[in-house]
Amino acid sequence: MTDQDQSELPGYAFVKTILEMLVEDKDQLFIEAKSDELGILITVRVSEKDMGKLIGKSGQTIKSVRTLLRVIGGTANQRVNLKVLEPGENQPA
Repeated sequence: MTDQDQSELPGYAFVKTILEMLVEDKDQLFIEAKSDELGILITVRVSEKDMGKLIGKSGQTIKSVRTLLRVIGGTANQRVNLKVLEPGENQPA
């Protein structure tokens, strides 16, 4: 799926905007969105030093992003999930 196709999926532009403002290593930022019969899966990976910012204190930042994605998905009648890859994990096939 191309970046333009991904940007049309609900939640992708939101996640991209939030993460671009949050992370310092923008060249290490990876965002991919896929749509299937179960809904939309947005997969992200950030650098190891930005992982703490993404997760937040006690996981509050990532929990808030997921809550807002649930609202975005609800308005589009889609289920939107966010998966965070570990910094060393390879991109999904």
